[in-house]
Amino acid sequence: QVQLVESGGGLVQAGGSLRLSCAASGLTFSTYAMGWFRQAPGKEREFVATISAGGGTIYYADFVKGRATISRDNAKNAVYLQMNSLKPEDTAVYYCAARRLIISTNPSDYNYWGQGTQITVSS
Repeated sequence: QVQLVESGGGLVQAGGSLRLSCAASGLTFSTYAMGWFRQAPGKEREFVATISAGGGTIYYADFVKGRATISRDNAKNAVYLQMNSLKPEDTAVYYCAARRLIISTNPSDYNYWGQGTQITVSS
């Protein structure tokens, strides 16, 4: 049974930072591309960042470029998202997701999802 468990969300003031973590189990982690997505109330789920299975390829959404860093530790079956210079518009539930082998920015391509962690940024 595949499980993805996010942690690290919270309430932060604008300009602050948070580091999200996603712990994976039940899959051969090193063969999965991992992505971070977010969903704000009343909005569709959107791509934030993704990293290939080996970590050599990374993509970011334009709205987080320069403010976010995605990384992974295949020995620990974990993926991380460091978010800096947070803005109120970053407020959303953040999800990690796993896709077998091939990196993608499309949430529909992902096979497994976590339950999400809330980031709330106050102005």
